[in-house]
Amino acid sequence: MGDEQLFALQRREKLMDRLRLHGAVRVRELAKDLSVSELTIRRDIAALAGRGLLTRVHGGATLPSSLDQPPARRRRPAGPAFTIGMVVPSLDFYWPQIVSGARNAAAAHGVNVQLRGSSYDQAEDRRQIVRLTESGQVQGLLLAPNLEGPGMHEMIDWIGRLPVPVVLVERRTPQWTPTPSQLEWVRSDHAVGVEMAVRHLHGLGHRRIGLVLSKGSPTSAHLAVGWDRACAALGLPADFLIRESVALDVPGHRRIIADILDRCRRTRITALIVHSDPDALSVVQYLTEQGVRVPDDLALVSYDDEVAHLADPAITAVRPPKTLVGRTAVEVMLARLLEGSRRPAQRVSILPELQIRSSSLPGSVPIPPRPR
Repeated sequence: MGDEQLFALQRREKLMDRLRLHGAVRVRELAKDLSVSELTIRRDIAALAGRGLLTRVHGGATLPSSLDQPPARRRRPAGPAFTIGMVVPSLDFYWPQIVSGARNAAAAHGVNVQLRGSSYDQAEDRRQIVRLTESGQVQGLLLAPNLEGPGMHEMIDWIGRLPVPVVLVERRTPQWTPTPSQLEWVRSDHAVGVEMAVRHLHGLGHRRIGLVLSKGSPTSAHLAVGWDRACAALGLPADFLIRESVALDVPGHRRIIADILDRCRRTRITALIVHSDPDALSVVQYLTEQGVRVPDDLALVSYDDEVAHLADPAITAVRPPKTLVGRTAVEVMLARLLEGSRRPAQRVSILPELQIRSSSLPGSVPIPPRPR
């Protein structure tokens, strides 16, 4: 196999990996990321479309759909038709992409999804879960319950005793619990995600970095673990960790941000990681009003990447693999339903991606000279 053919195969494998992760790709973005011409990417898409691996659309490609085939050639997915119940704590932020990934995977396998919205409240979680199980219509459950606080162990034990298999979504139990061993989960590895952000800023020369965690978020505990691990590995101080919500709708957010900024000045912080996007946008807006230049005076990285690109400047962000989490959760559940208890339990962690934008570049902080 010649070098040119080998490079084409590697390029097309990367294209398909991106497509499986996001469901769609754009020619312009791929050409830039892979350092090739747009014409080359169009040829790759045409070749893969000819093999039925993707569907060409204007400006890019999507995963193939049964709608792409003539009606006479469509095939119903093999196997029994299952119905999976799904309970998520929010239907307007973070979770829509997970739900979308689950529904797309379910449709591809001929599986139905019954969705229930809950809140970050254990009593409401139980109410919605009971509604699904008592209906007698679901054979499995995808759940994102509140596993925080004093009722955590009781909640985990209750979930483990439900009459149908359960896959936790973006949740996990502690390392050791008396929960039945078959309880499974699929989640983003948020600890690695925040480590990506720390290492990105460290690579740009920042040696005093701060972390602002959204108060009350289940994700915060995992981010704190990754923060401590990354700072220890890089020899960075980990003492600048603030647990405050500073989104625009939080009462007193301007005062809180002012206090954070004052502490940054006193401790010579040159970069902040902020969870989540609404909080990061609020910080950028306040900094702009105060004449603080981003990234020249203070670099910024957000965690979530829901709306980080809408800020001015656009915010570098860690993007959890939401769509892939939803899709994988359905696949794990389907495997459990088809293979039963003889199949070993799966606990899947999926790595986030770092989307680099203007808020952390061009990294004007000088790198300290190495000791001689």
